[in-house]
Amino acid sequence: MDIIKALTQPQIKEIPAIGIGDTIRVHAKIKEGARERIQTFEGTLIARKHGGISETITVRRLSYGVGVEKVFPLHSPNLAKIEVVRRGKVRRAKLYYLRGRVGKSAKVKGTV
Repeated sequence: MDIIKALTQPQIKEIPAIGIGDTIRVHAKIKEGARERIQTFEGTLIARKHGGISETITVRRLSYGVGVEKVFPLHSPNLAKIEVVRRGKVRRAKLYYLRGRVGKSAKVKGTV
């Protein structure tokens, strides 16, 4: 285990303090042919999984009335940056219950 940790340590990025329920903006690098651009995805952080180099986050947003979720590997070189737009106050580690809600009931309380 220590060998694996030593090999992956240089690839681990510094990420901002993000928590479940926060509204975040993820800037991801997208390759289209020879061009490379940055695409943003803003939504509520509903899950964090695994740890170390294989840590992932799941971000959910509503797009034209349809719920869209994306899973981003945190330490991927294709992740440009993560911004915290708004802090959320929740009492759960995973917010999968938001999948069945729309409108005001799908909102997460903000911190005061």
